Amino acid sequence: MSTNSRPYIFAIAILLAIFGFYNYVVYNTDGYVAVEKLSPMAVKGQQLFQNNRCWSCHQLYGLGGYLGPDLTNVYSAEGKGPTYIKAFLNSGVKSMPQFTFSEEEKNELVEYFKQVDETGIYPNYDAEIEATGWVKLKYRNETSEH
Repeated sequence: MSTNSRPYIFAIAILLAIFGFYNYVVYNTDGYVAVEKLSPMAVKGQQLFQNNRCWSCHQLYGLGGYLGPDLTNVYSAEGKGPTYIKAFLNSGVKSMPQFTFSEEEKNELVEYFKQVDETGIYPNYDAEIEATGWVKLKYRNETSEH
């Protein structure tokens, strides 16, 4: 090894040490932590949503399929709610398959949609991009500061 390559190895070693320290700080500090935790009943509803591949056609917060409507706020939408959700779960409409959910499973799905609905509004036109790059959203349970 020539003496000319030593400064490069030293620079690479320093960069690796800085990168390692940066990763340690990022992954071992309390940064962004999701505040909302699903109830055990809502977790079962989420599992039903995922296991039946509802996300293939439906979206939550704009993520998912495009065949069916976004279900982020189906629980609180005008003219909708728990009864509306349960009615469509087993009957199916147009290209939505007819499921055979039990009453308990329907209640779990409704609880899941209720808790998703409580986390925010989609589309959220009141979002702001902060200087740090994080997006600040307006949540349903926030009061207006104005």
